[in-house]
This record gives sequence, structure tokens and C-alpha cells, in this order.
Amino acid sequence: MREKTIRSDSAPRLPPVTGSASVVIIYGGELGRRIKLKPREITIGRDEENAIHIALDTISRLHARLFFHDGAHHVEDLGSTNGTFVNEAEIAEPTPLRNGDLVRCGGAVLKFIAGGDVEALYHEEIHRLTITDGLTQVANKRHFVDFLEREIARAVRHARPLSLVLFDVDHFKRVNDEYGHLAGDRVLQGIAAAVGRQVRRDELLARYGGEEFAVVLPETSADAAAQFCERIRGEVERETFDFDGDPLRITISLGATALQAPESMESLVTRADANLYRAKERGRNRVEV
Repeated sequence: MREKTIRSDSAPRLPPVTGSASVVIIYGGELGRRIKLKPREITIGRDEENAIHIALDTISRLHARLFFHDGAHHVEDLGSTNGTFVNEAEIAEPTPLRNGDLVRCGGAVLKFIAGGDVEALYHEEIHRLTITDGLTQVANKRHFVDFLEREIARAVRHARPLSLVLFDVDHFKRVNDEYGHLAGDRVLQGIAAAVGRQVRRDELLARYGGEEFAVVLPETSADAAAQFCERIRGEVERETFDFDGDPLRITISLGATALQAPESMESLVTRADANLYRAKERGRNRVEV
């Protein structure tokens, strides 16, 4: 049984919505598609009759509905198989939405945007989509490449250290095969959150592809990168990822390397990737630097 969210009757009332509101698909389905919300209800589901039709097998035929009530837009689950979540808390009753809330239905994520200038907010969200991974909410590969190129140039220009970490989830295919892709998504989200707590503002955590992540560490030597890797390896190993009441224990393998200036980004990534491969060859749940 999933944990149900209990909402207090004494919770503060939301201020009335001013201006128009929309939801934008940021993961699964048509990325960037915007659906303007109106006073009438809008349903989300796999069947084509739904106003928000998302053809994913993790979404029920009639999954959830969005509606306007008492000055606020709400979302309600309609008895779906995989539940409806707001900011990763499963909802058990109609739930009011605030600007920026993430609504997850099965394998799709929608972002609620509202305000006086919803057009500006929408275009801002589209820009954010170009640099952010919709599932994990960390940087995507495009942003990673741009950031790493800039940091390499800065490190070479000022003769400063720079390290790169690549890591991926051990036996991730087994998680998907045994528990399904929704469990895999939950694991990736949990790992991104756990590692993100260890990443400083001047560093960058990115989803590099599939179950692989990258961390760019400016002003960091190889020895310091090794310590960082051990810290996040232990953090993930201690974490319990809950899915439908099943506690999942996950480990990661990490490869790191320091910049050997002058060298290209491709060379740096290749060496980090070789160390990651070595970590997996030598038994996984380990660090190679």
C-alpha cells in the first residue's frame, strides 16, 4: 500500500489565482506542450478522449483531473493504478496547486504555472527545459557540456584544478525488470536528491544519460574528488528508496579524474568514463580515480 498524504483542515487558504494558469509537460509525453487551464475540468489520461492525452502505459486511461474551485486550481486522482503525486507526495484527495508545483501521473510530470504574466512564466519554463532534466530536476547533458567547457577554459586560463566525476547505478536494469520503470524513475530521482545535497553551488550535478550522472568539481584536485566520491557513494548506499512499500537498496559505481591542462573536454570525459568502467569491472559500489 502506498502512503497516503493526510491534509489538515486547518491549513491556510490559498490566495485567489490572478491571471490565467497552465500546465506544461516537462517529462514524458510531448515535452514543452502547454495546456491552458479553464474553469471547466480537464482530465489527464491515456485515452485520446482526455484533454491532456499522454500515451504512456504507466498512465491510466482516466488518471486524474484538474479543476477550478474556491479561487484555486486543484488536481484530483481518479483511482489510477500508479497514483497522482504533487511534489512527490501522493495525494488522497483534491489538492490545491501553487505556482511551480510538479504534478506526476505515472511516468509523466507536469508543471503548474500561474501568475499575472503567465506568458513570461511559460517562456521561462521552456528555457529551463532546455537545460534541466525533467525527471530528476538536475542539469541535463546539454547544460553539462556547456558548463564543463566553460570551467575547463577557466581552469586552464588561471592554472586552477578541476575534476570530473561520472557515476551510474549498479544493476539498474534489474530494478526496471523486477519492479518496473516507475521504480527505476523513483531511484533516479532519489539518487539525484541524495547526491545533490553534497554538491556546492559552484559545482554542477547533471544527468548524463539513462542511469549515468556527472558532477563537475571546479577548484578540486584528484584527491579531493576521491573524497567527494566516497562521500556520495556512502550516502547512496545508506539510502533506502521506497516503492509501493518495497524498500530498494541501491549502490553506485564512480570514476573520477582531474584535468591535465591543456586537454580537451572529450579527453577528460574519456578518462573519467574509463575509470567508471574500471570500478564496475572490479566489483561495483566502488570509486576509481
